[in-house]
Amino acid sequence: MASERVRSEMPGTARRLLGLLAGTAVVASIAGCAGLGGYSNQALFPDDVASVRLEMFDNRSFRRGVEYVLSDALAKRIEVETPYKIVSSRDRTDSVMSGQLVAVGESILTVERDVARPLEKEVTVTAVVNWKNLNTGRIMINNETVIASASYSEFQNQDFTYASHLAVNKLAQKIVERMENKW
Repeated sequence: MASERVRSEMPGTARRLLGLLAGTAVVASIAGCAGLGGYSNQALFPDDVASVRLEMFDNRSFRRGVEYVLSDALAKRIEVETPYKIVSSRDRTDSVMSGQLVAVGESILTVERDVARPLEKEVTVTAVVNWKNLNTGRIMINNETVIASASYSEFQNQDFTYASHLAVNKLAQKIVERMENKW
């Protein structure tokens, strides 16, 4: 009732402006999701591919064995998070993913003041990824650099291997996110 009294006391121009604003808000709320950048029912991943052959990544870093952990983590993530199946035969696959492990680095994040001993370190893993559709010849990921990192502390009984596995799993997740359709 109070709002009706306030509206009746408004001059005619203000009432029309208030009505116009209310109408605009209703139209914007209805059309908001359908406009640019809104919701879509398109597939999240390309639908012209059903299988992926995952080639072993070349390791250009000085840390050996990380490429095996990356291939394993990436194969598991592709199987679980995408509609694709991992296929070992190049003759029976729709696409091929390959790449290079460019760098596996370690840096110090924090240092103990008194004795200058590292308290926390970080492992950073960098890869260059390629993904090609063998049916159409289209390159879906072309030499994209993907970087992931994870920190660790020796005081929590963590070591380089622990952090490198975490960083590689994050890297695999980022690679799978790159496999999604561009919006």
